[in-house]
Amino acid sequence: MARELGLGVVPYSPLAGGVLTGKYGRDDLAAAGAGDGTRRSFNPALGTVTERNLAVADAVREVAAELGRSSAQVALAWTLRNPAVTAPVVGARTPSQLADNLGALDVELTASQLARLDAASAIGLGYPHDMLTGGHIREVMTGGLRIEPRR
Repeated sequence: MARELGLGVVPYSPLAGGVLTGKYGRDDLAAAGAGDGTRRSFNPALGTVTERNLAVADAVREVAAELGRSSAQVALAWTLRNPAVTAPVVGARTPSQLADNLGALDVELTASQLARLDAASAIGLGYPHDMLTGGHIREVMTGGLRIEPRR
């Protein structure tokens, strides 16, 4: 939408609070929702430790392994490849994290890798799109007739 409107994007926390670096895993899903005072030290209020985000992190990790790069470098390089992004705001806490983040400038992602990352992070359109494109609606609209596309 930003690209369509000619707006630049400055993403805050492009590494999703550390999720895209591999810092968190599925064991942290339970900790993020724990209400018994046993929460881990990360800030669950950010809401970034979700199954969806961990699936995106899995795709980032796979591409990073292929390239011999860190997950943070791949995630940032992917962000930088988005034509709407003006500059991501990195949250490096240490000089080594900053150096690693800056390594993203040298990462070359293939079209196939970009496509995999984009597919893993695609936003579901949800209701009513999913309902309207589902088979049930087609069946209702055609009165139960099976209509084959023209060839």
